[in-house]
Amino acid sequence: MSDYRYQPEQSPVFKGNYPRTVEEMAIWQQKADVEPVVDPDLPIVDAHHHLWDNFNGQYLIREITDDIRHSGHNVISTVHVQAHSMMRASGPEELKCLGETEFLSGIAAMSDSGRYGSTRVCEGIVGFVDFRLGDRVGAILDQHMLISGGRFRGIRQGLTWTDEKVIADFLPSVAQHKLMSDPNFRKGFAQLAPRDLSFDAWLFHPQMSELVELANAFPDTRIVLNHIGGRLGIGSYAFRFKDEFALWQADLKRLAQCPNVYIKIGGLGMVYGGFGFHTENKPLNSDDLVNAWSPFVQAGIDAFGPQRVIMESNFPVDKQCCTYQALWNALKKITASYSADERNRMFNGAAREFYRLV
Repeated sequence: MSDYRYQPEQSPVFKGNYPRTVEEMAIWQQKADVEPVVDPDLPIVDAHHHLWDNFNGQYLIREITDDIRHSGHNVISTVHVQAHSMMRASGPEELKCLGETEFLSGIAAMSDSGRYGSTRVCEGIVGFVDFRLGDRVGAILDQHMLISGGRFRGIRQGLTWTDEKVIADFLPSVAQHKLMSDPNFRKGFAQLAPRDLSFDAWLFHPQMSELVELANAFPDTRIVLNHIGGRLGIGSYAFRFKDEFALWQADLKRLAQCPNVYIKIGGLGMVYGGFGFHTENKPLNSDDLVNAWSPFVQAGIDAFGPQRVIMESNFPVDKQCCTYQALWNALKKITASYSADERNRMFNGAAREFYRLV
């Protein structure tokens, strides 16, 4: 395989963030290599995935449990992260986000029945609220917690901002510039810690310094950086790849100095990263992924240490580059040199601690 340097001037035009629908990806994935499962007994908490039934296709409990079962990996639990799924169609705008928590609570109940396997799907739920509502956020968080039946763990409000059209075209929407500094956002954000709720930070790597400021301003709020900091590799960033890697790596180290911040390792299959995986004729195998991902995964672990590393699949989004089996095989291969306790922490323990899973 190539080094996956994405060249914007050669890039095909796709609608939204997903080059293929879930159904198209499932057909494409049938071409994948079948691999031996690496360390099949290692317990995994998949701490970041999505479920939906929308213009991207259908990915619900049947689809994710099929991926888990066919992978051969020991996935014992999952955390669903905000995806604007099944938002309420009517009622006050600020309460429409409760629909996603209602939907996921139903999925979790289905999983708890045991009819879909032993994995506890949606054991943790990360929802949405617009922190710019300020003090009104508290009451909405209380409703999320009540609706979830004790599964609600925190909020993700997208922070991704860019002034480059080639990148913005892949986004459902572009966040407000400097959103984390907005006084109303911070008033709403302040409602998390008193309820022992956490924040999932989804941003692009040039915004990490803003997250450092937010983390320092709210030292009692647990924050997890999504997708290794959203390192961009398309648009103008593709032409200064090495320089941006160094800047991204330095910002990771700065952020890691905030003891309330963890990092999620994953999300490297998205178009933003510039690898161009989605243009391959078949899904990558784990060795291909190891070759492409190792420097990024290692940089994340080096910055935060195994104690604050949380592994994620980011499925079905990352289904556009590989199978569920190959993804976890790759992450296990990259971390093979770590001790058994360190690997258990990264694949299981840190997620259970951060999201307060039983």
